[in-house]
Amino acid sequence: MDIHTLQQQFAASRFLSFDQNNGLTRAHIKTEHASATIYLQGAHLTAWQPAKQQPVIFLSRKSEFAPGKPIRGGVPVAFPWFATDTRRDRIDGHPGPTHGFARIQDWALTSASPSGQDAVLTFELGPTELSRSMGFDHFRLGLTFTIGREITMALTVKNEGEKPLMFEEALHSYFCVTDIHEVSVSGLELTSYLDKTDEFKVKPASQAPIRFTGMVDRVYENTRATCTIYDGTVKRRVTVRKSNSDTTIVWNPWKEMPDLGPWEWHEMVAVETANAGKNAVTLAPGASHTMSATVSVEKA
Repeated sequence: MDIHTLQQQFAASRFLSFDQNNGLTRAHIKTEHASATIYLQGAHLTAWQPAKQQPVIFLSRKSEFAPGKPIRGGVPVAFPWFATDTRRDRIDGHPGPTHGFARIQDWALTSASPSGQDAVLTFELGPTELSRSMGFDHFRLGLTFTIGREITMALTVKNEGEKPLMFEEALHSYFCVTDIHEVSVSGLELTSYLDKTDEFKVKPASQAPIRFTGMVDRVYENTRATCTIYDGTVKRRVTVRKSNSDTTIVWNPWKEMPDLGPWEWHEMVAVETANAGKNAVTLAPGASHTMSATVSVEKA
């Protein structure tokens, strides 16, 4: 949908405006209590900042904004698999794209309206030529953002086919921190994890908050715990509450990447709301499943 059509369709939503960045359409939300930016490609949140707060969502300065290319940072949507595709011949004899196809497809903005002091936007994605080429032709995704002093992201998957639909999903959230060396993540002290930096070995519960002294890439299964990111440099807490999510991933690469600058890894931590691995979801025909994450910020 082009910007002119979007502007006409949502002219009544005075908190909403549209522009383009390198050919990618994005929606800007501005209310009394918060601002946010969402790209239609991937229904990808790239900014959220409550009034009188520092930015909460991390976005790489080296991210490649181009059609069909993943955006580094923000909140990518992983679907229908998380991380590397386990099927080696998914498309043209090769695996599918990392984290699936949802984050590199254009979604439709289907509604935008106020709700009290918040703004509520819903995006939808159905089967596309790319998804059909990978065997996914009977699904529908909906992603609803409720934007205000808090932000809630609710991802709904519906099975529109006649057979069970199995999938993994994640809201791959990148959060701004001042210095990763001064950061801790609490809430997972009593949960064991798969250590992706050590051949996916199962590690025992740490009995302490996560602190960062090197690369961290941990998959915590069978947990619905609330997580809190403590940024010691500015004494701020970012809290992530989740619903219908049994997996949490915590990640920092501890190094430069092609689309992540040499010092940017100091400024981010990913705490991801997911259903992956043993917690993959199987939906009966006609059924739907909604997973959500709510993020709030406070001074420590």
